[in-house]
Amino acid sequence: MKWMRIFRRNPHLGPAILLAALVFTLGFALGSLTDLRKSAPSDMEKAFEAFWDAYSIIKERYIDPIEIETLVDGAISGMVATLKDEHSGYIRPELFNRSTDFSGKFTGIGVFAGTSVDSGALTVVSVIPESPAEAAGVLPGDIFFEVDGQRVAGFTQTELTALMQGPRGTAVTITFKRDDKLVAFEIVRETFDLPNVSHAIVGDNIAYIAMRDFHDLSRRQLDDALEAVDINNSKGLIFDIRNNPGGTLASAVEIGSAFIEDGVLLRQVARDQAEEITRASGSYAGLQAPIVVLVDETSASASEVIAGAMQDYGVAIIIGETTFGKGTVQNIPKLANGGGLRITVGRWLTPSGNWIHRQGITPDIVVEGDPAADADGDAQLDAAIAYLQSLRD
Repeated sequence: MKWMRIFRRNPHLGPAILLAALVFTLGFALGSLTDLRKSAPSDMEKAFEAFWDAYSIIKERYIDPIEIETLVDGAISGMVATLKDEHSGYIRPELFNRSTDFSGKFTGIGVFAGTSVDSGALTVVSVIPESPAEAAGVLPGDIFFEVDGQRVAGFTQTELTALMQGPRGTAVTITFKRDDKLVAFEIVRETFDLPNVSHAIVGDNIAYIAMRDFHDLSRRQLDDALEAVDINNSKGLIFDIRNNPGGTLASAVEIGSAFIEDGVLLRQVARDQAEEITRASGSYAGLQAPIVVLVDETSASASEVIAGAMQDYGVAIIIGETTFGKGTVQNIPKLANGGGLRITVGRWLTPSGNWIHRQGITPDIVVEGDPAADADGDAQLDAAIAYLQSLRD
């Protein structure tokens, strides 16, 4: 039950929670990493004259020397920023390979990190049991201060994740702010599978499965958990995707296909309004028990694909809070300099055609989380148990 508590929502952290020191990208990763370099047509040359003027002035007159790569990085970042899309961004070359790994195997120290809503600081949400971080003494609530002597104030979660990565067996020195003190740990990186799925029996023989995110190993981990709880001899299933920020499209299809035997899982609408339909893969798990899906305001992207499809088909009751509301699809093409763009390329809709972007999925039964609850209190889980038990009364 320890992991069940770890996976529960933390009301003080923002919705974009990912694995610090273990690479994972929020949201969909759609398609291959293609080289999108194109020559600018001649009618664009005049438009770029001001850009080259600015570049030359900075290179020749700025008081301090500056690397060409730094200017290029800044120019690309500024160009993407004009899109005003929180899900699009520039990935610098040194971060690119570390930001596009969805294998489910990770090398790192073993902590989950999130961004504090109150302070904006990158904070340890939980520490993976038996991980290098746990052995070193890292604690939930520790605030990241420095990594190998580099201050991380203002870093994104992706940047922090990439900074802390390195080969297995190498050490990274991380300084945390704990209460009013700074504490430093030298931690040796290790490679392991992300402990993505936890399971337990709750209430009167009700199966509980929590999933942390969606990656290449997620379906196998779900199948193992379903077998472990002897799902079709249970009296119900609670599938907990709270605090789950999403993952790959392929994984979302695999997980959705476990619950939906046949039919459309989602619809994607491209820039030219062409619609692509993604159907269940045929890998239905043959579930016979009634199902409750738990969601909260941090359930996003692939989590919303699953919850939306199950709600549309009526194969589960959704309990909890309105979800995050991420209804877009991202592609991650590689650039000539070794960096990449995380770029929004489409919208996705539920099977019934509902676009949930910035609206989220409204649960069938709304139950607010209780920030004041103690470590063993969980009003949403209690409501799910009560609902499944009421089906037998």
